Amino acid sequence: MKRIDSHRAAVAAAGAVAMLAVAGCSGSDGGDAEQGATGAEGQTLDVWIMQGTNPSADEFFDGVATAFTEQTGAELNVEFVEWGDAHDRFVTSIAGGTTPDVAETGTTWTPEFADAGALAPLGDYVSDAGLDGDLVEGLVDAGTYDGDLYGMPWYAGVRSLVYNTEIFEQAGVEPPTTWDELEQAARTIKQELPDTIAVAVPGDAEFTVYPWIWGSGGQIASQDGETWTSELDSPASQEGLEFWTGLAEDGLSSAGATTWRETDVLDAFAAGDVGMAVMGSWTPGAIVEANADMEGKFAAVPIPGQDGGIAPSVLGGSHLSMFSTAENQDLAFAFIEMMTTGEFATQWGEQAGYFPGQTSLLEETLDSTDPLVAPFAQQFVEGGASVPVSPDFGAVQAKATTSTMMQSILSGNADVATASSSAAEEMTNLLNGGS
Repeated sequence: MKRIDSHRAAVAAAGAVAMLAVAGCSGSDGGDAEQGATGAEGQTLDVWIMQGTNPSADEFFDGVATAFTEQTGAELNVEFVEWGDAHDRFVTSIAGGTTPDVAETGTTWTPEFADAGALAPLGDYVSDAGLDGDLVEGLVDAGTYDGDLYGMPWYAGVRSLVYNTEIFEQAGVEPPTTWDELEQAARTIKQELPDTIAVAVPGDAEFTVYPWIWGSGGQIASQDGETWTSELDSPASQEGLEFWTGLAEDGLSSAGATTWRETDVLDAFAAGDVGMAVMGSWTPGAIVEANADMEGKFAAVPIPGQDGGIAPSVLGGSHLSMFSTAENQDLAFAFIEMMTTGEFATQWGEQAGYFPGQTSLLEETLDSTDPLVAPFAQQFVEGGASVPVSPDFGAVQAKATTSTMMQSILSGNADVATASSSAAEEMTNLLNGGS
């Protein structure tokens, strides 16, 4: 597990949509002077952006395109790509030399594409722009491969424990601060409100599993030289898995949740059917959008550690990466800088519910007392973590190693020891270039 420096993480995490607005005038202005000097009249920059992160993306990029042309003289051609299709499209385009100039890359994909030689290094551009030290360190770490930066931090989010305040009040329970308290709260909710899903334990939601592995002192995988070894089957990891899946085995979740993805958890929570669930800092707006009656009826706390404190949670997000096929790399970075700093980075965060990757845009959020802001900020400050920074972790995700393990346990087809052993063997093989 890679922990994130507390000062850098602090500024990165916090993030409430409302609070981001106050930072709109801080930080870089997007390098207007440099971008205006690119002399790119008549050129077109091709960009891929993942679809679905920002519900207002079309309108947002209309404004970006106008500003980009004013500053550089070039036209902007943005293509939206479904997340589910994106990895295969990238692999195909890399093999055929038909990659875009710039693209949004998930943090677990950036090392993979860099290792394939498809990305251009950004370190010198970042230094020349004076942005060293003003980027979220966790996203920088995830975007760094073989000593150079290939993914410019764009936005980030983190998961915490979100709970239905009405259900908690009706059951007479308090937000948990330890695993014992979480289990007892779930049991009380189930006893008092038997038709309620006390705690959602989804089977196809990889990033909701790792906090319990880390929270018990386990790790996903460790590296020794060039060799990776998965530790999903270590005693500590198995202890965390026993706790998390045990909640479902005790009837505190739902049998249907065995196949749930995070979107299914969100839907059930928004319907008012779930007492608590691990959910992202970007989900509050989506919950209210799905059910306006939920406004003011839910809050969040950091994911509790086993005996107190905070269990680490994956810092997720996206980079903007420049592909080596870009003919005008100065123009490509002009776009990257405009998107990841200053006004447009702030607007994206406001609309999407994520947090910009430029630390100076986020400092005001640290003082927030909003019950849907401060807990996520604290989670990031004291419990932000990343998955193994390996070019082959994308293969682990494509194989659904962790989800397969979870579903095997939740369906009763294998116990924790057997399922985690199989998953660890597969993950170790994949992380070392196997198939």
